[in-house]
Amino acid sequence: MKLALLSDIHANIQALDACLAHARAQGAEGQGALLVKGNHDAMAVHPPAESKTLGDSTARWTHAQLDASQLAFLGGLPLVVEHGSMALVHASLNEPALWRYVTDQRAAAASLDAITSPDVRQVFGGHVHEQTLYYRGADASLMKFAPTPGVAIPVPRHRHWLATLGSVGQPRDGNPQAMYALFDSGRLQLSFHRVSYDHQAAAAAIRQAGLPAYCADRLEAGR
Repeated sequence: MKLALLSDIHANIQALDACLAHARAQGAEGQGALLVKGNHDAMAVHPPAESKTLGDSTARWTHAQLDASQLAFLGGLPLVVEHGSMALVHASLNEPALWRYVTDQRAAAASLDAITSPDVRQVFGGHVHEQTLYYRGADASLMKFAPTPGVAIPVPRHRHWLATLGSVGQPRDGNPQAMYALFDSGRLQLSFHRVSYDHQAAAAAIRQAGLPAYCADRLEAGR
């Protein structure tokens, strides 16, 4: 079965729709979703009392747009979900509520070391807005791999793997294309993808909502 892995949507419906359409065209199957809580979900439920940063102000704005049932839904999301050989987490399995960034081998090793089930062989997360794959070599050292979009990578069960999936709705590498990944659980293959979408429309919606111009500008620049 092919499963679409999406992270850091950032309320960008244009990017999400484009990634879902691309995933269906690539053979992604099934209905419904497995969801985990991200740091901005948590901030939207319990926004800071004062706006000291841009993230604080947008969290307060988001909180005001949501009704009680929506806030309860976000607040009830789990931090970690295990499904078959996968563990899904927004940031790191190592103390997931602290939203640790997995940006290097040391952080990736700490996340993999936090696996508690012998069935889990792949850890999939986001938070860093980058597409990267880490794996343990034969000598137990951790290797970092920069994937090529659209190229399937074998992720066999005899090793542990950790992937940061990139951001669907807010790329930050200078390329405005959305990011997501596909996991083929039958063939044990992982492929990373970049998807063009109408980022100008997404930016226009941000400006129309009266949010800070920076939030729109960064979508157009992929920053």
